[in-house]
Amino acid sequence: MSASISTIRSGIDGLDTLLNGGLVRGRMYLVQGRPGTGKTLLGMHFLETGLEEGETVLCIHGEESQEEIVSNGLAVGIDVRDAEFLDLGPESDFFTQDEAYDLVHPSDLEQEQYTRDIHDAIKEIDPTRVVLDPITQLRYVESSGHQFRKRMLAFMRFLKQRDITVVATAPSAYDEKSDAEVRSLSDGIIELTRGPDGRRINPAKHRALGQMEGEHGLEIRQHGIEVYPDVVPVHEETTFDPIALRSGIDELDDLLEGGFEQQTVTFVSGPSGVGKTTIGTQFMAQAIEEGLTCAAYLFEESIETYCHRTESIGFPISDMRESGDLSVNQVEPLTLSSEEFAHRIIEQTETQGTDVVFIDGIDGYTISVRGEESALIRKLHGLTRYLKNEGVTVIFTNEISEITGISTATSPNISYLADNLMFMSYVEMDGRLRKVIGVLKKRTGGFEHSLREFEITDDGLRVGDPLSGLHGVLQGNPRMSDVRDLAQDE
Repeated sequence: MSASISTIRSGIDGLDTLLNGGLVRGRMYLVQGRPGTGKTLLGMHFLETGLEEGETVLCIHGEESQEEIVSNGLAVGIDVRDAEFLDLGPESDFFTQDEAYDLVHPSDLEQEQYTRDIHDAIKEIDPTRVVLDPITQLRYVESSGHQFRKRMLAFMRFLKQRDITVVATAPSAYDEKSDAEVRSLSDGIIELTRGPDGRRINPAKHRALGQMEGEHGLEIRQHGIEVYPDVVPVHEETTFDPIALRSGIDELDDLLEGGFEQQTVTFVSGPSGVGKTTIGTQFMAQAIEEGLTCAAYLFEESIETYCHRTESIGFPISDMRESGDLSVNQVEPLTLSSEEFAHRIIEQTETQGTDVVFIDGIDGYTISVRGEESALIRKLHGLTRYLKNEGVTVIFTNEISEITGISTATSPNISYLADNLMFMSYVEMDGRLRKVIGVLKKRTGGFEHSLREFEITDDGLRVGDPLSGLHGVLQGNPRMSDVRDLAQDE
């Protein structure tokens, strides 16, 4: 083999990213997982890519027939009809033969035949890529684990001498000793799993090039396997030049002493129905007015409901969408992994030049996106850091349980994500509910340490002057400091 290392494409872009550029030519890769996780499909992608690049490819199979492999691939857009096939499985009439009891000791009859068939096929076909699906069929015809290891070593040397890249599949932990042998001998290991969190892929080993550690998102869609690597922000030294993202409402901008700085993460927290989405939409509308591009991601209502509701209070959402300044995206529950959701945002940000991302809301995200909540929050942290590094401003809405008063500013374990914290709450005064808004945190600038009353009208959002002479608002039990009522005080 050449002293230099060259890579070839696996046929799955996200997998090549996880493997730091692709598969190393002339090496053997083990794809391991339970039935139905996508092992054979991954091998078909690998073969199809070779065919597209004018290579000769070989599929050695023993469990599925050639017709099944080809048809299953075509069902998801993978065409390997031009590949060479070597079927090591028994003929259908073997089931009715009197010698069926020989299955107890298959190695006595089949060992040499298997080896000779593979050797002859590879020498005759001279492929550059081989899929061995599954590799366990070679173990079953060896008399011992020691013999299996020797056979595997000889097989790998034979392949490497011919500079052939091999993808072999195996079930998870099919045989503890043999499994350890194959994993040890393999140059790369790709683990596939499927559970409550959806399909996952883990590149556990990759000699020479290394790999992105950990589990990542995987989906099987109409065009085959899609892999979504975890978003890992790269720290870059940049100059922070604060430019205010204003709301366009003077009283609200006064509360923020000019607005939130761009390239920051803002959480708007409050109980259900208080107006969090309206606040987020207000900032987007003003950003578009100032020439920026925005994208909204909805978890808790449909696009139709959102557009109708916001237009009814004066936001020209339809005009903003038609002009391309605003994209509105509805996320269906439990259809995306956290990695795929992040990649959708990043792709849209890069292709459309998005300046402001509005995610409504964080609770819908943790419910709708597959995964354990604490892990989802960590993924979200990586996404927000990536977006900030790219110059994008992020606004979240976050629902808290208290109807009146505030015992906590955000849902548990997410406050560290926020550069800015704006809260909204109900207060009960004079026998009716009224709404107040305030700021608890603004990492890059000052803010008004007071509360303001606000209301949502048919003409949009109205914010009043700072409240004075009032105590206990954050406890949900406001009390006047003297006998004047709130209207006289204002």
